[in-house]
Amino acid sequence: MKQKKRKGLSIKVKAMLLFLLIPVAVTVFTLTAIIWTSLNDSEFIKKSASTLLEIGDRHTAMTIPEEYIPVYKEAAETYGIPWTLLAAHHRIETKFSTMDPLLSPVGAEGHMQFMPCTFVGWSYPGCGGLGQGEIPEEDKTNPEIIAEYGGYGVDANGDGIADPYDLEDAIFSAANYLSQSGAADGDLEKAIFHYNHSEKYVQDVLYFFNEFEAYRLKTEQ
Repeated sequence: MKQKKRKGLSIKVKAMLLFLLIPVAVTVFTLTAIIWTSLNDSEFIKKSASTLLEIGDRHTAMTIPEEYIPVYKEAAETYGIPWTLLAAHHRIETKFSTMDPLLSPVGAEGHMQFMPCTFVGWSYPGCGGLGQGEIPEEDKTNPEIIAEYGGYGVDANGDGIADPYDLEDAIFSAANYLSQSGAADGDLEKAIFHYNHSEKYVQDVLYFFNEFEAYRLKTEQ
């Protein structure tokens, strides 16, 4: 008479399975607790969302528009700075001029987001604070006025007007500003910080500068 096989797992096998499942259960419990706590922490949610948006934003518009490159290069050669630095600033300031309108809430204007007093010159009467000033349009774009008050605005295309809303003028003006702020001497961080007094801004511009430099080295080989 054949002995019937015992159904089910042996006690030894059950013990081994239990031993293996305990760490998994602990891990799941811990992760659940962390997620539950995080969901009840509005600041954690805000920071996480902000980080995700920053990561997403950094990986969009990584391609430099071809039509801008000759302008970057000409301006960079004129003022002795890397053209990829201008591309990085353009990307950060207005996402290659796709921002609409080209006017920030604090009053920065044009393709490269100049405050009026920086463009015309801080010694212009009434300039102060953030640099919005009360500058008439005819003075704001007048190269002679800009030269008189030490501004950074440039009439790049020779039409007699230095206009932050004209692409060439804006890029040449940015090159002028960055050059005089240290970029011509190789001190890029100082120049970027001078453009916008924010360490985060410096890191963001340097991120794109390094990406665009890698692109430049690859395409110029």
